[in-house]
Amino acid sequence: MSEMRRREFVTLLGAAAVCPLAAHAQRSMMPVIGFMSGRSLQDSDYLVDAVRQGLREAGYLEGESISIEYRWANGDYDRLPDLASELLAHNVLVLIAVGGDASAIAAKRASSSVPVVFGMGGDPVRAGLVASFNRPGGNATGFTLLTNQMESKRVSLLHELVPSVSSLGALINPSFLPAANQLSDIKNAAENIQRKLVVATVDSDAQLESAFTSLVKQQVGAVLVAAAPFFDTRRERIIGLAAQHRLPTMYQFREYAVAGGLISYGPNIADSYRQAGIYAGRILRGAKPSDLPVQQPTRFEMVINLKTANALGLAIPNTMQLLADEVIE
Repeated sequence: MSEMRRREFVTLLGAAAVCPLAAHAQRSMMPVIGFMSGRSLQDSDYLVDAVRQGLREAGYLEGESISIEYRWANGDYDRLPDLASELLAHNVLVLIAVGGDASAIAAKRASSSVPVVFGMGGDPVRAGLVASFNRPGGNATGFTLLTNQMESKRVSLLHELVPSVSSLGALINPSFLPAANQLSDIKNAAENIQRKLVVATVDSDAQLESAFTSLVKQQVGAVLVAAAPFFDTRRERIIGLAAQHRLPTMYQFREYAVAGGLISYGPNIADSYRQAGIYAGRILRGAKPSDLPVQQPTRFEMVINLKTANALGLAIPNTMQLLADEVIE
């Protein structure tokens, strides 16, 4: 090999070695966003995409202008404080905390200075996260889906769907912070329509199947799955158990109905996650969480799966089909 060719070869080798180092250095210099959720990646991949979309709208692209550190509790709320601490150790500039009230509260408690963009289903004022919806104050803002507060409406719709059923079942996740309020709302709603209520508490995977078996033994005619990230992370299994035991079942998000659940009533969750991405981007550009109003859903959607209804031998009233925002055939 000539001296000139050798020098060219050495230069190429050097460039090849330096490029990965340069790429790593570039990534390490990017602003870092922390993302933590009480849910799991498996049931939330489309929601992560929605956050990324919001960040793009705010002018940030993951891997090019920002880096994101992800942490998932997989329905185990006790892990959330440690996940928040892990993310803060990465010197994140913004912490997105979604997937339930416990995630938002853990993030807020972990730091009083790092901006927090939360996503929850309850009232952030009552939870102590913000001073008010319009002027949050402090270091936190975000969105509420209000889904924890829609249990009474779901009971009403379930009754309209199966009016002849005399006994309703409810799945409650007792570890979920709003569980006591949810249970109270569900009991009041059942009393208002003069229906017996049978409650099954589920706090682990082992309890899921026994809960459905217990509800069937107690002859419930339909089931409400109360809003909780734990149930979201077990969506497919819950839908399968409802089908196995031939129980008409009501859920909180359209994703359940799309996956084979009978009926859902709740907000468009993906749009709220997109807004979280927008807020995170605005904060990176200098906006203060205290000046960004807490977002609320403007519309709730009812989705009915007719294929599932047919499998259950259930006739959906025409009035409900006309009121539904989406009917899956």
